[in-house]
Amino acid sequence: MMIGSDSADSETVSSTEGQHEIRERVGRILRRMSLDMKIGQMTLAERAFVSPEHVRTYHIGSVLSGAGSAPGANRPSDWVEMIDALWAASMDDRGDGLAIPIVYGVDAIHGHNNVRGATIFPHNIGLGAANDVELIGRIARVTAREVQATAVDWTFAPTLAVARDPRWGRTYESYSEDPDIVTAYARRMVTELQGNGNEDGVVACAKHWVGDGGTGGGVDQGDTCLSEAELRRIHVTPYRAALDAGVMTVMASYSGWNGERCHGHRYLLTDLLKQEMGFAGLLVSDWDAVEQLDLDYGRAVARAVNAGIDLFMVPERWRQFIAELRRQVEAGAVPIARIDDAVSRVLHVKFAAGLFGAPRPSRRPMAGHASFGSAEHRTVAREAVRKSLVLLKNTNGVLPLDRGARILVAGKNAHDLGHQCGGFTVTWQGTL
Repeated sequence: MMIGSDSADSETVSSTEGQHEIRERVGRILRRMSLDMKIGQMTLAERAFVSPEHVRTYHIGSVLSGAGSAPGANRPSDWVEMIDALWAASMDDRGDGLAIPIVYGVDAIHGHNNVRGATIFPHNIGLGAANDVELIGRIARVTAREVQATAVDWTFAPTLAVARDPRWGRTYESYSEDPDIVTAYARRMVTELQGNGNEDGVVACAKHWVGDGGTGGGVDQGDTCLSEAELRRIHVTPYRAALDAGVMTVMASYSGWNGERCHGHRYLLTDLLKQEMGFAGLLVSDWDAVEQLDLDYGRAVARAVNAGIDLFMVPERWRQFIAELRRQVEAGAVPIARIDDAVSRVLHVKFAAGLFGAPRPSRRPMAGHASFGSAEHRTVAREAVRKSLVLLKNTNGVLPLDRGARILVAGKNAHDLGHQCGGFTVTWQGTL
C-alpha cells in the first residue's frame, strides 16, 4: 500500500513492520485522544456536506463520495485538489498536537466509475459470466491504479452478494448465484485491489455482510430467511476468502437475517465475523443504515455500536451522529471499551494502508497518473466486454445477423451510453 516519508505526524510505519508494532502505535495514539477525537474517527461524512474546517474542528476521520457526488468538473485533478485540502485539515495538529490522516472512500465497483474519463468495466453479473479469475485480477489492478490517480484511498468493493432471485434489483452487483464463483473472485479481487504491499494498492471493502443477495422475493434490503448452516454455506463462504486475502474493511448489509437487521445483529457482526472468523479490520455501516434500527436515533446508534459497527456512514447527519454517540457514551449505554475497540480498528487500517507516513495526496506517486483512462486500461475493459457477453437462445436461426439487414433498436436505453454501462456510472443510475 502507500508508503511515504514526509508526513506531518511522527507516527509512521513501513510495509515491513509487523502487526505487533502497529498495535503499539495505535495504542499510543489512542491514549492521547479525547472522546470527541475518538467519535470523530468513527464518523464517515459525505463530501457535499463536510468542509476541511469541519474535518479539523470535529476530528472527522473519513470522507466519501456517494454515487454522482464529485468535485469541480469531475476530472482527476479536481479530486486530488479536494482530497489534498481535506487531508491538510486532518493533519493540522495545532491545539491538540495530534494529526490523524483521513481516509477517502468511493464506490469504485466496475472501474473508478464516479469519475469522468475513467475506464468502465462490465458489472459483476457480466464478469461472473466470463468465469475468468485471471481477468478479474487485471480488472482490479486497473481499478486500483485509477482510484489512486485521483488520490482516493478506499473503494467499497468487491460486492460479494450471492444473488438467489433474479427479481432482486441489485442482481447486477452479484458475480453469480454460485458461491464458488463469488468465492474465487473475492480472493483475487481483494488481493489485487490492495496490491500486496505495492504503492498502487487501495483499501478494499467486502460487502454487504451478510446475505444481501438472498432476501425473500428478491426484495432489496429485505429479509434473508434460512438456516445458519445455509447462510454459512451460501453467503458467508465468499467472505472467508476475502478475509484470507487480507481485506481491511467490511461493510454491513441493509438486509436482515431471520427478522433481525444486520446492522444491529451482534451475533453476525461480532460473534461470527470478528471473533469466530478473526476479522481484525474495521466494519463500516452502509449509507444511513443505522436509521433502520430504531425510531429513536440515539438508541439506533447505540444498538449499532454495541453490535459491532466501527465506522458510521452518516453522509448528512454526521453532526447529529456525533452528538448522539457522545450522549450514549456519557449515559453509559455504550461502553468506552467498545469505543476504544472501534477507534483502534480504524487507526489500524490507516496504519496498514500506509496512510500514516504517506505524503500529502498531491505528492503521492500515482496522483494524476497518466494511466488514468489510458488505452492500455481500456484494452482490458474491451476484453472483459467480449468475455462477459451472454448469447441468448438462437431461436429460428436469427443468428448470425445479416450484415445487410436493417435492425431497429428501440427503447429509452437505445442511445443512452450511461444506462448501457449500468448503475454507478458517474451517477447512481448511470449517465454519461
